Amino acid sequence: MDVLTQYGWIVWLVLILVFVIIEVFTLEMTFLMLALGSVVGLLSGLFGIPWWAQFVIAAVVSLALVLTLRPPLLRMLRRSGDPARSNIDALIGADAAVVRTVTPAGGRIRLQSGDIWSARLSPITEQNDVAVGQRVLITGVDGATAVVVPTERSAPSP
Repeated sequence: MDVLTQYGWIVWLVLILVFVIIEVFTLEMTFLMLALGSVVGLLSGLFGIPWWAQFVIAAVVSLALVLTLRPPLLRMLRRSGDPARSNIDALIGADAAVVRTVTPAGGRIRLQSGDIWSARLSPITEQNDVAVGQRVLITGVDGATAVVVPTERSAPSP
């Protein structure tokens, strides 16, 4: 047991390093809390506390951190995600030009990015077709087909 007391600080450093490495790959904040608890265990060892008490202190601090600090950290991590929409989410609400007449059965549209997509009219629209050159709004995506509605044209103000 004298060896464990003499070299306990090395064990704590290894544990801290292992927990931090695991945390980098998981990003779930549990191993970060364990690493912080291990830091407290290391510090308690520097004050001459016995190895078994160091372990108890590290466990209690880790548990307290997991229960109190981890939930707000996870909320902040999830809230600060990338706000930019991508893939299908970026298409919903986008404007497009009709390049081949769009009917409930099909047609073609050109997105603002220049991509050509197959499209069909949404069942909620009363129109039977949208002519070439008119603008449409993408309301959904069904497989590789954009579901569109005609863009309303506002009358010029008098």
